[in-house]
Amino acid sequence: MVGSETSYTPIKMPKRKWEVHPGRNKFYCDGRIVMARSTSVFYFTVGLIIVTMGLFFGFDCPYLAVNLTWAIPVIAGLLFFFVMAALLRTSFSDPGVIPRATPDEAADIERQIEVPNPNNPTYRPPPRVKEVTINGQVVKLKYCFTCKIFRPPRASHCSICDNCVERFDHHCPWVGNCVGKRNYRYFYLFILSLAFLCVFVFACVITHLILRTNELGSFLEAMKATPASIIEIFVCFFSIWSILALAGFHTYLTATSLTTNEDIKGSWSSKRGENNYNPYSYGSICNNCCAVLCGPTHVSLMDRRGFVQPEIVIPDSTPSSSQQSPQNYGSTTITEPREEDELKHDKVNSKTNVTLVTTAESNNVEAVDQSNPASTPATLIANDVTPVSQTSVVFPTVNHLPLVEGEEKGRNNVVHPLSPPPPGAQPPVRPVMKTSISQESDSLAEDSAMGLVKLSTV
Repeated sequence: MVGSETSYTPIKMPKRKWEVHPGRNKFYCDGRIVMARSTSVFYFTVGLIIVTMGLFFGFDCPYLAVNLTWAIPVIAGLLFFFVMAALLRTSFSDPGVIPRATPDEAADIERQIEVPNPNNPTYRPPPRVKEVTINGQVVKLKYCFTCKIFRPPRASHCSICDNCVERFDHHCPWVGNCVGKRNYRYFYLFILSLAFLCVFVFACVITHLILRTNELGSFLEAMKATPASIIEIFVCFFSIWSILALAGFHTYLTATSLTTNEDIKGSWSSKRGENNYNPYSYGSICNNCCAVLCGPTHVSLMDRRGFVQPEIVIPDSTPSSSQQSPQNYGSTTITEPREEDELKHDKVNSKTNVTLVTTAESNNVEAVDQSNPASTPATLIANDVTPVSQTSVVFPTVNHLPLVEGEEKGRNNVVHPLSPPPPGAQPPVRPVMKTSISQESDSLAEDSAMGLVKLSTV
């Protein structure tokens, strides 16, 4: 016995917002990790730190822990853990990306800033800039033509990631991400802790070589005993200067509540005027440092793991002219055009539909009240009405016809035009009409009008 197979149609899940993000970013872990598209330098940074510390823990720490103190590997381990945690947090977090405007929002902004173009060929539209006052200082908000928004204060558009970032500092290839409002704290802690780690490792390696030289009597013999220390000295010597300079520069920016972008442009430099000052400063070095290191964590505006709302398409309610009428086995159905409101209330029709039925044996005209199909149909005899053909004329539509049974025995039973023929019986053949469809419709309309006149006179 073969069991019946059941086919299941897979449900298409809606996409998340990180999947349709227009910027040049990479997302991992279902949108939880955000990075720049170019991450080769970031992997080099991670590899260089891990390899250098691996050599230090493998060749220098055992000797120093025995001959000096066991606190050296402990301190080195804590610094290494703190550096890697700050680096990964800076690289994997949202720097403060501002979502782009939706088409409706962009159109609304365009209407607000639209300026009528005068009949002047030399006319140039004014720059798209808004001015706001922050702590008594006028700040200009520039319009971003890529994101279709007016950027908030201190925000800027990153050309590498193609995003507007809040409190944009700079794009750092060493961490593989932009540095902005939401990850600047971790970036500063990474630079500061890396500077301490680099100085600590460099000092410990020099101490190790000095102790080996005193023990073996020659610096060359000490180098042969610990060749890994030479690699560590080489890496730390060429890295420590840039790292210390970078840590000092960002310490100055943190103390003055500035960003790298503002410092390079000289936005709040005193050279621009005596009244030009930094409106974002908290008044003192301590308050500025506390605002950066101890301030609240800002919420991400991207909503990376949210679902994309599908666009609702309203179908056209106008009936298509290409729809074919159902087969009715020889009966001719004439349907008058109806308005859209009548189509919506097609099932609940409050009007009284009159069905005129003519047969070839007699000139009887039967009027059936469609609003009360249970009632007995009234039979009216109109001798002046001449039957056109063995057809059923239905107004306004064929979908409302009930079953109409003839009362006389000799009369053919008239059934619903859409009902199938009895078993074994051939469907009636539609008579060939020589007249055109428009002429037949006019003739049927005149006959039905005459029948209605007879009904009204009786």
